[in-house]
This record gives sequence, C-alpha cells and structure tokens, in this order.
Amino acid sequence: MPFNIGLTGLNAASTDLQVTGHNIANASTAGFKGSRAEFADVFAMSYTGISKTATGSGTRLAAVSQQFTQGDLEFTDNNLDLAINGQGFFILERDGVVEYTRAGQFQLDKDGYVVNSAGQRLQGYATPGLGGPLQDIRLTTGLATPRATTEITALMNLPATAEEPDQPWAWDAAEGVADPDGYNHSTALSVYDSQGLPRTMTLYFRKEPGTTNEWTFYSSLEGDLIAGPETLEFNPDGTLGTGGPFNITHTVTGPNGPENLEFEIDFSNTTQYGERFTVNSLKQDGYASGGLISLDVEADGTVFARFSNGTNRPLGQVALANFDNPQGLRPVGGTNWVETFESGERLLGQAGDSSFGLIQGGAFENSNVNISEQLVKLITAQRNFQANAQVISTADTLTQTIINIR
Repeated sequence: MPFNIGLTGLNAASTDLQVTGHNIANASTAGFKGSRAEFADVFAMSYTGISKTATGSGTRLAAVSQQFTQGDLEFTDNNLDLAINGQGFFILERDGVVEYTRAGQFQLDKDGYVVNSAGQRLQGYATPGLGGPLQDIRLTTGLATPRATTEITALMNLPATAEEPDQPWAWDAAEGVADPDGYNHSTALSVYDSQGLPRTMTLYFRKEPGTTNEWTFYSSLEGDLIAGPETLEFNPDGTLGTGGPFNITHTVTGPNGPENLEFEIDFSNTTQYGERFTVNSLKQDGYASGGLISLDVEADGTVFARFSNGTNRPLGQVALANFDNPQGLRPVGGTNWVETFESGERLLGQAGDSSFGLIQGGAFENSNVNISEQLVKLITAQRNFQANAQVISTADTLTQTIINIR
C-alpha cells in the first residue's frame, strides 16, 4: 500500500513539475495565461467504512486551472499590435473554425486581411459603433477620395485708414491679372476641384471712393475673373454690417474636366480696424486625394486609415468576446482557446462596453507568468518528488525486513 501512495505522490509532483515547466517555457509568449496544478486526496473506502480510521490512498490531479489575470503591456512600433486592457478575447477565424486569444500580435497578409502568425483572420464589425454580423477585418485603403471646395471662410482685417486707389478697378483678361493701382490689398489661397486638383484663387479688396466704411472685393481663379464687384459694408464700430455670404460658380472648361466649381465665401468675421491689412485665417473645406500614412486603432477598437491630405477613414471595428467562465475555455495551442460547455456561450461586444476592457494599439499583452514565483514552485515540486521517492524507498526497506525474517 505505501508503494501505491508514494507512486501517486510521484505522479502528482511530476505533473506539478510539468505545469510549472510549461509556465516557465511560455514566460515570454504573448497573451499566454499561466496554469496551476490542483490536487485532491484519495480515500479508498467502502460505503460502510469507518472514516475516522481511514488512512487514505494518496493524491490525484483534480484540475489544471488557467489563471486569466492581466499581463503587462509591451509597446511596439507596429500599430496593428493590439492589447486588451481588461476583460475580453480577440476573435479569430479560419476555414470556419472560430478560436479566441489574448495574443494581439497582428499583421496584414497579401490580401489586406488582419491576421496572426498562424494566418487566422481577426474578426470585427464593418461599421464602428453599430455592431452587426462579424466579418474579417480587411484594410483595403487605396487613395483617399478628394473633395471639391464648397465653402471658404475669411477672417481678416481691412484697414480703417485706407485711402481709395489711384486708378479705377481694371482687369486685363489677356494677361489674367488686375491693375495693381486699382485695388488696395489682395490675398490668395488654393481651392480644389472635384478631381482633387488645386487651383489658385485670388481675392482683391478695393476701398470705394467717397465712402468711409465701404469696400468691394473681386475674385479670380487661375487668370479668370469669377466674382465682383461685391460690396462689403462695415458698421461704425468696425464690424461687418452687410456683405455676403457670396455664392460663386466657375465653369471649368476642357475635355474630361472636373465638375464646375461652386462655393460660398463667408466674410462675416472680417473687420475694419486700425491701419494694417491682416489675414488671420483663410480656410476652405476641399482637399486633394491622399496616400495612406498610417493605420491607427482607437481605444474602442475602431481602425482608422490616416492619409496625407489630413483626412482619416474608419475601416472597421475590432470585435471582442467574453465568457461567464473563462477558466472553462479549452486551450488548443497557439495561445488560443475554444468555447466549451463549461465556459458558457460567448458574449459579443465592443471595447469599452460594460463587460469589456479597452484596446491599446501599438502594444501587445505579455505572459502573466511570474518567473520568481514559478521558480519557487519548481523547487517545491522537486522537494515533493524527492519526499515521495523516499516514501517508496522506506516502504521497500520495510518489505525487505519482513522478507528477511527467519
């Protein structure tokens, strides 16, 4: 009997060593969750046995329990590395097989899908914030679509002390320029047509003769006079009284050209103060097409493509899953788990929801294994193995003593 008891102890200590060694081996594995061996004693006793005199029959492995505590986050230069700070699992799919992971080391494959090192595709939602059916997250970016200018906002100051020009307003259509003696000040900006091509637009301002607070403005676009004269009339306190907004249409000529330009100029914040002409702000809402600069993942899992023209485009949102009993998940290797009856059915959601953590882009979650703690367990398991081996040795000595009785 002591042989069997000692043997169960050896098996238990050996299993403990295996679990501890597995933890240590994966101390640098992203998203790895350490386990612990849990044991229970064994009592071989009949239904009518007397429990207070039972000596027990050793030990057995009750469970290898996974520990889903948070691992440290390690920041990287890869924006597609993702870490969950809190509860939840990434959802992976390949060939109809769905698995779950905390390892967020992702990259793009040749078709633009976000995958892990095993080629499993990260799952998410097509429209951020709206949920819906899960689908593969695919980053097909291309060029950002250009936008034609539709609104110009001018914030400037026209000098109150300005004098009328020496000459009347004059436009040289052949040269596409205005007579500089016919206006006081000018400024220029770029506007964009429907194909995203920049076109230079110039605004001219002229103090009207015989007036105190009245100006006219003209506008040209690449040598064509497209607006003016339009009146800007200021109040005695220097604020704009009447003047716009002004709607301007410019016909674009040429075969296969862009659509006609139609935009509005707003001077409502323009003033007439002091002695200097200043342009504080001259904004327009158009932009050219742009190339992809970077991919960024927000805390809620929304994947943004950022372009060289200053725009960004949401490409989808990473989905998360959670379970009533994560310890019931079955590990399948590759730092992945699958759903089981013990884990319960998955709950789908988005990062930041009540039962889900936040997503950190440009980082991944390290293993939650504490090396110092595991080394102590390693020593303890070794001592247990030696002690149980001593039980077997002692039982052998006793048996030899009985055999040697004459």
